[in-house]
Amino acid sequence: MLALLPLLVAALAWAGVHALVSGTALRARLIAAVGEARYRGLFALLSLGTFVGIIWAYRAAPYVPVWAPPVGLRHLAALTMLVAFLLIVVGQMTPSPTVAGLTAKRLADPEPARGILRITRHPFLMAVAVWAATHLLVRGDAASMIFFAAFLYLGVTGPIRIDRRLAREFGAPWQRFAEVTSVAPFAAIAAGRNKLALGEIGLVRVAVAVATYVVSLLWLHKWLFGVAPLGH
Repeated sequence: MLALLPLLVAALAWAGVHALVSGTALRARLIAAVGEARYRGLFALLSLGTFVGIIWAYRAAPYVPVWAPPVGLRHLAALTMLVAFLLIVVGQMTPSPTVAGLTAKRLADPEPARGILRITRHPFLMAVAVWAATHLLVRGDAASMIFFAAFLYLGVTGPIRIDRRLAREFGAPWQRFAEVTSVAPFAAIAAGRNKLALGEIGLVRVAVAVATYVVSLLWLHKWLFGVAPLGH
């Protein structure tokens, strides 16, 4: 099990950078000390470094089986990964108040919660959570559990830290946006605080998401990771 120690350290570093800096009071102090532009550059480098580290450690980790996932889970994973691709691609193509540098501009819109943001105000992080949870289900080895648990942690806790920071920085405009949206997909709609407007999401965004998903499922995943999602 000592062979898994580098991966564990890399996972803690990757998750720790975001948990201890991003969205915390330390972030504000660092920005005050070095300026926002320099902070963003340094944080991006630190994030990239720890990301490369966890990827490298995962690829180098030995295979230690823990349990044998049923083959049928692969087909369930194919469906949940489609959800993840829709969230991440449509979310990245939709201007959002949660994107750094766009918050003030988007919150000034008469209706900032449109499209995918009606479903969740954090589509990217929800996609990360779905992606990580899916792979935890279909991968039964210790290294995968450490690797994907780190990403699941960020996907689940990241929105909390971001919401707290934006509430502090933008006050009432952010609260108005938060009151009509939700972190958990469809929660605001189910509570009657918003409505589903599929037309706002856009067919082009959906088509790009589905095309990216199909390419990844049928070709890219096996080429990059040596594993065919459907076992072919």
